[in-house]
Amino acid sequence: MSYSKRQFVTAAFEEIGIADYIYDLDPAQLQSAVRRLDSMIAEWNGKGIRLSYPLPGSPENTDLDTESTVPDAANEAVITGLAVRIAPSYGKQVSHDTKVIAKQGYNTLMQRAAMPPVMQLPETMSKGSGNKPWRYNNNPFFPAPSDPVQSGQEGDLEYN
Repeated sequence: MSYSKRQFVTAAFEEIGIADYIYDLDPAQLQSAVRRLDSMIAEWNGKGIRLSYPLPGSPENTDLDTESTVPDAANEAVITGLAVRIAPSYGKQVSHDTKVIAKQGYNTLMQRAAMPPVMQLPETMSKGSGNKPWRYNNNPFFPAPSDPVQSGQEGDLEYN
């Protein structure tokens, strides 16, 4: 079971020193923080970091109690990244350790999202002497390279 959006927001407030058990967070502060969370995840999504986070259609439609379905490996990066983003709004200074953890977590997510391109051989190169063209097809050369539009880790974008 993954964190809910509310749990991410309260953990980020705890990270900057505004704990829910000491300070009463009003609903407007929670909504503002969850909108910042949604925008941070949307920015990461644009950079290729796909976390299966449910992004709302508009900022007014976000729900704090929605299950985030974020993998456990990304929790620390999301919490500290959100803490770094919301701290200036509350006049708080983020500790150096929090910034380092946020940067390391973001770098880890970027490394997991990086997919090297698959090398394609040119169509003028023969398949070699081990290829017997009479077994499968009569073309002794590699097929023409394709350059599909990638839609992230989900695969190629298909037009129907």
